[in-house]
Amino acid sequence: MDLAGKTAVVTGSTSGIGLGIAEGLAARGAAVALNSFSDTDDDHDLAAKITALGGGRAAYIQADMADAQACRHLVDRAAEVFGSVDILVNNAGIQHVAAIDDFPTAKWDAILAINLSSAFHTTAAALPWMRKGGWGRVINIASAHGLRASPYKSAYVAAKHGVIGMTKVAALETAEEPITCNAICPGYVLTPLVEAQIPDTMAQYDVDRETALRDIILDRQPSKDFATTQQLAGVVAFLCSSAADQMTGTTLSVDGGWTAR
Repeated sequence: MDLAGKTAVVTGSTSGIGLGIAEGLAARGAAVALNSFSDTDDDHDLAAKITALGGGRAAYIQADMADAQACRHLVDRAAEVFGSVDILVNNAGIQHVAAIDDFPTAKWDAILAINLSSAFHTTAAALPWMRKGGWGRVINIASAHGLRASPYKSAYVAAKHGVIGMTKVAALETAEEPITCNAICPGYVLTPLVEAQIPDTMAQYDVDRETALRDIILDRQPSKDFATTQQLAGVVAFLCSSAADQMTGTTLSVDGGWTAR
């Protein structure tokens, strides 16, 4: 599928799922705005490397996704750089694990701001650009935790459930336009962050790598295998295709059967 001439903004996209999606969109010809809060030479070099691969051009735009105005500026800045915003992938997110009565207020506020409110602000900023261009795709990276709950993850579960609810509202508000809004709900995805947690899990439970993966980390994922960032990029690309023109306001689970239970 050719996305040449389209511009994508992918939040939280200098590593992990976001980077995989950004690379996948660029490989299909889209111009891509990478984003994180850090603004280092490595961030800009990453955009240059993606551009050098020969697909769409990439540029890095710094924005703190906990800041409402920064979220909106990210979208408008991408439109300044590339001339439009056609695809928005809301991926930025953080996590903290604690019981509700021990959950730090600052952590709750940060998770809700970055995982949920940022998607509201970027979507609000992107829709006028999509209407101007006569086409748009809003794709929210939710989670299996947007459909199921786990103990000690109150802020994350609340935020991801909220993302799915907002996805449905945005879909209804744009239903008569050539704009769609959908959510992808990954289960466990093999990212550098998850890979780094495997040795600690092995040591904590005194088990080998296979046991740590199958019986502990992937306990809820019936496939006993991780999704990959490339697979998620493929789902995003599908949602950007004409085959998905009548898919809006829905969730697509990429979770190895987790939410089938």
